[in-house]
Amino acid sequence: MTSDGSRVLVGVDGCKAGWIAVRRDPGSTPRNPDAAPSVAVFPSFAALLDALPADATVAVDMPIGLPELSQKGGRGPEALVRPLLGNRQSSVFAIPSRAALYAHRDGFTTIEAWYAAHRQASEVAKATSNPPRGVSIQAFGIFAKIREIDAVLIARPELRSRVFESHPEVAFCRLNGDQAMRLPKKIKGAVNPAGMAERKALLCRHGYIRDFLDRTPPRGAAADDFLDAAAMMLIAGRIASGEARPFPDPPLVDRFGIPVAIWA
Repeated sequence: MTSDGSRVLVGVDGCKAGWIAVRRDPGSTPRNPDAAPSVAVFPSFAALLDALPADATVAVDMPIGLPELSQKGGRGPEALVRPLLGNRQSSVFAIPSRAALYAHRDGFTTIEAWYAAHRQASEVAKATSNPPRGVSIQAFGIFAKIREIDAVLIARPELRSRVFESHPEVAFCRLNGDQAMRLPKKIKGAVNPAGMAERKALLCRHGYIRDFLDRTPPRGAAADDFLDAAAMMLIAGRIASGEARPFPDPPLVDRFGIPVAIWA
């Protein structure tokens, strides 16, 4: 694993309980059991950041930087990375407008309220996209987490130079010599053991110990969340060392000046 060796590296993915983070401290190596990466779940993105030193490099599987008008194919990064992924392209979905993401911010107490909020967000998305496009249930399910990161990066501009968007399948592709993974990680919503094994083998080639990757994830996180966060940590190392590439290069910016790019 390559990095400048002096920074804490953190890979993050959203999970049921909040955010799962795989962390490597300076001087540690994944092959040293006494200095293996650590894994923990945090209830909020702000809480996760508060647990890190000020110069930590963070790569997170979540869209960063929101469009005012959603164009066909997404914000820009999505259209650039999809061709890399072959059969895994569907894992990269377009992000609707900022207005759609903020159309409904209340908690949900019933499934009816959830679907009503989804319909409302879809209507706003259609009105702020060209061509008009609604919101998938999959995308709507992570709106609250996208807003968490968005709020933090608006309020704390200094974080924009150390919190970076990535994407697991793009990360696995880049770590695999720009070859997309052959097998899906999930099939019909269920974890695919063969796809997980393919990704674990790749992560081990980049310095992880298999015992670490085979451990039971912390409560509130799924096995695929854990694996994705582990991949994100490798991307954090590539960013810190200057090895990672942004899509697009240079990154775009949203109206708040937040960079818009998928790094890998």
